[in-house]
Amino acid sequence: MDASTTGSSALHERVIESIGADIASGRLAPGSRILTTEVAERFGVSRSAMREVVRVLESMGLVEVRRRAGVEILPRARWNPYSTRLLRWRLAGPDRVETLHALSQLRSAIEPLAARLAAANATPEQRTALVTAVAGMTERAREADESPYLEHDIAFHAAVLDASGNPFLAALGPVVGEVLRGRTAHALMPHEANPTALRLHQEVAFAVTEGRADDAERALAAIVTEADQAVQAVVAVGPRDDAAVDIGDTRDDEEATR
Repeated sequence: MDASTTGSSALHERVIESIGADIASGRLAPGSRILTTEVAERFGVSRSAMREVVRVLESMGLVEVRRRAGVEILPRARWNPYSTRLLRWRLAGPDRVETLHALSQLRSAIEPLAARLAAANATPEQRTALVTAVAGMTERAREADESPYLEHDIAFHAAVLDASGNPFLAALGPVVGEVLRGRTAHALMPHEANPTALRLHQEVAFAVTEGRADDAERALAAIVTEADQAVQAVVAVGPRDDAAVDIGDTRDDEEATR
């Protein structure tokens, strides 16, 4: 790929990011219109590039092309709730807390079930991946708001969902991962991991590897519940205090999360 192609691609992505974030945040309200010619001129992109931008936004349910009327912003009910890019924009917006709470409700429905199924279905390789992820989280516990800890946390939740043996549950791994990334990105993680959260993650890993379905389900449910409560606690006290309860997984910020 030559430099001009790379530059064009980067500009194309910048337009998507700008418009998408404006829609997700409400700066572009449902029912309002985008004139692609004006946007193309403002960003210095071609009309063909703008058509591709619109196609990407359409795929997320954010916009709809109206013949001779421009591109209309669609109501939130039409948005694809499982688009990870859209989730990232929403977690960066003013409804972050409400979005995290809704995602915690989703997680409380799917992740404990996944843990129960994983206790029966996990392969030796999946069990190893789960234990390895927990070991990584424990090793990095004093820097829980940094990337290495985050990646181990994402790997843990992805491993649980994958080990369930249910492809529809496994497909939600990127959604949970975006929740966890969002918590870290928006300073909703403590610098040092919550010891209770770490213990619960360890309990899930051991219960899955030992085939204890009830214990795996219980511990994962506790992780999600504590995570949601931690977010609400952080919001109640204002800016993050590293001594405060962990968010997301129990230690979780997130989001939300794998």
